[in-house]
Amino acid sequence: MAPSAQVHQRNHSLLLLQKLLNQRDGASPLNLIIDSLEQSAAPLVREFINRAKIGKTKVVFVSLATVKKPPNVDIFVKARGKSLKALASEIISHYAAPAALKSNSKDTPVQKYLVIIDSLNPLACREPRLLPDFFKGVIGASASLVAVYHGDVPIILPKTFSEYEPHPLTLLTHLATTVFQVSSLYQAVEIKRAQSRSLQEPEWGLREGREGVLVGLNKGHEKEAPIAGMVIDMEMRRRSGRGVAAKFVLAGTAGITLLSDHPLFVAPQDTGAGNAEETADGEADTTFSLGLTDKQRKDREGIVLPYFDAQTDIGAGEGGRILYEMTWEDDFDDEEDEI
Repeated sequence: MAPSAQVHQRNHSLLLLQKLLNQRDGASPLNLIIDSLEQSAAPLVREFINRAKIGKTKVVFVSLATVKKPPNVDIFVKARGKSLKALASEIISHYAAPAALKSNSKDTPVQKYLVIIDSLNPLACREPRLLPDFFKGVIGASASLVAVYHGDVPIILPKTFSEYEPHPLTLLTHLATTVFQVSSLYQAVEIKRAQSRSLQEPEWGLREGREGVLVGLNKGHEKEAPIAGMVIDMEMRRRSGRGVAAKFVLAGTAGITLLSDHPLFVAPQDTGAGNAEETADGEADTTFSLGLTDKQRKDREGIVLPYFDAQTDIGAGEGGRILYEMTWEDDFDDEEDEI
């Protein structure tokens, strides 16, 4: 890929993520964030909330696991123990009435809403079949949804759930217009180091396979604080059906950058003899000369190879034999000649 194309692709990916985080022009109505025990989705959720506050978008926070109202949240809805139908009705009740929207002049901007669900797991366990209708009722022209799903938390499905029905996570990833898979930057760096040394990749948490032990996000950060942060694996589905995928790093005050631009993930540039380029004469540009002098070139052209005469038709059954004329420097060995 040409440098100009790489720059264009880089800028396009960054602008697309900024558009999704700002929820500009209804870029993605349903955003699914998949996190784990090693990396919480909280930093990315805070980024959504802070940008909504700057854009004067009202934030409706639906709590299934959060006890206290987070900062910069306008409406806090407690959803534990409520059915999906009742929860959808309560969320919609906080939207501006349609009559009020019609009474406003055309110059008055329409109030936008950002609905955040801190955990979809309880809803997926309770009524997985009703999730599409729930999303359809909550999402509107002026409202978008950001929902968190804990990927490594077991889902206890109801007894009426058929084995032929798709898993709730499969259904959610199919419905979502954008999927964010978050992971620890520290763990991504450790995996890259293992790959560069052809070593087995380390595992954490449940994948580690050690009963009763969870190696979490803070493992090793005391010594390597500069690599603290999270990796965002984004996949956006456009209306045309074409998907756009990119990986980013969210590292607090450092902001958001592409994973490939992070200092610990930048591809090393070849230097020295390994980065040799051919000159106009066709010779490699190295620290030593590979060319031949005029005398060496003439001597090379005058050399007659020992198998040159074997290409001519000498006689029946003898074509292809090697002819070699011995000189005084050769040490003739009768026993070796017999072998």
